[in-house]
Amino acid sequence: MITKIIPEEKVMHAKHLMNNAENIVIVSHKSPDGDAVGSAMAMYHFLFSIDKNVSVVLPDRFPDFLSWMQCSEEVVFYNENKARADELFAAADLIFALDFNTLPRIGDMAEAVDEAKADKILLDHHPQPGHFAQLIISHPEISSTSEIVFRLITRMGHFPDINIPCAEAIYTGMMTDTGAFTYNSDSPEIYVIISRLLNIGIEKDRIYNNVYNNHSADRFRLMGFALSERMRVYPEHRAALITLTMEEKKRFNYKKGDAEGFVNIPLSIKGIVFSAFFREEEDKIRISLRSQNDSGFPTNKVCQTYYNGGGHLNASGGELKMSMEEAIAHFENTVLAEYESELKS
Repeated sequence: MITKIIPEEKVMHAKHLMNNAENIVIVSHKSPDGDAVGSAMAMYHFLFSIDKNVSVVLPDRFPDFLSWMQCSEEVVFYNENKARADELFAAADLIFALDFNTLPRIGDMAEAVDEAKADKILLDHHPQPGHFAQLIISHPEISSTSEIVFRLITRMGHFPDINIPCAEAIYTGMMTDTGAFTYNSDSPEIYVIISRLLNIGIEKDRIYNNVYNNHSADRFRLMGFALSERMRVYPEHRAALITLTMEEKKRFNYKKGDAEGFVNIPLSIKGIVFSAFFREEEDKIRISLRSQNDSGFPTNKVCQTYYNGGGHLNASGGELKMSMEEAIAHFENTVLAEYESELKS
C-alpha cells in the first residue's frame, strides 16, 4: 500500500496541465546528480510514451556514470547550446521543474525559465520551495524527487505507461539520493515502490553497477590522495574536512563526477558526525556537507548561514567566493566554533 501523499487536487491540476500541453520541457538543477537526471529522464520517458513532444534541458553536464540511461544523449545543456535551449523554452506549453526549490539553483537559465510563457509544475523534495510555478508539489519528507515522479505518474492513472527506461531512471534517482538505500530510506513505502519497479522489469544490480562500479582508475587515485593528504579530522568537534584544489584535480585527470561521494567517507570514522568537502572550481569553492542521520546536526542551516546554499537536514550544498585557504580558515574558526556545542552533544 502506497500512501496518497500528494493531495488529489494537485494530482488533477497536474493532469490537466499535462493533457493540455503539446510541447513540454523538463529542467533540473546545476551540477545534476543522480536524482536530478533520474527524475528528469523518468519524466521524459513517461511523457514520450503518451505522445508528448518533450525535451530535457539541464544547466550543465552530468557525470559519465549516469550517461548509460536511455536517451540521455538527447539532453540539451544550456551552457553548451543556449540558443537551442531558449528556442525550446519559448515554444513550451509546460515546464516541469524537477529536484530544485528556487530558480537560482538552475543557474544561468533561470531567467529564461522564469520568463517563459509556459505553465510550470515544480516537483521537489527540498524545503522552502519558491513561488515561480503555477503548481507546486513539494514533499521534503520524501527521500527523492524520483519517488515523487513515480507517485505522481501513478496517481494520474498512468502506471501502465511506466516502461523499463522510465522505471530504471526512477530507481536510479531513488538509489543515488539515499546512498544505495543506506540513509533517508527507512520508509517501508520506498521498498513497495522498488517492488513495483522490479515487476516492470528493471535489473537493480545492473543499475547499481552502472552507477557505482563504473569509474576510472584516476578517480580511485584521487580518492586515495584526498583521504591520505587532504583530509583533516577534528575529533574534538566530531567533524572532518576534505579539500581538493584545481591543481590537485588536474594532477589526477579529474572529470566531472570523479569526486562523487567523497563527502560521505569520513562519516565512516568512529565518532565523526559531520563531514565537509570543499572542491575548488574556476571562480568559487563548491561546498558539500553531510551529517549522520541520528546526529540531528543541521547541515542545511549551516549552508544557508555560511555557504549561500541549502538542502536537507543531513545533506546540503553551497558555495563560497574565496580562496581555499580562506575557506578552510573560515570553516575551522567560524563554522566549527559556531556549532561547537551541537557537534559535541
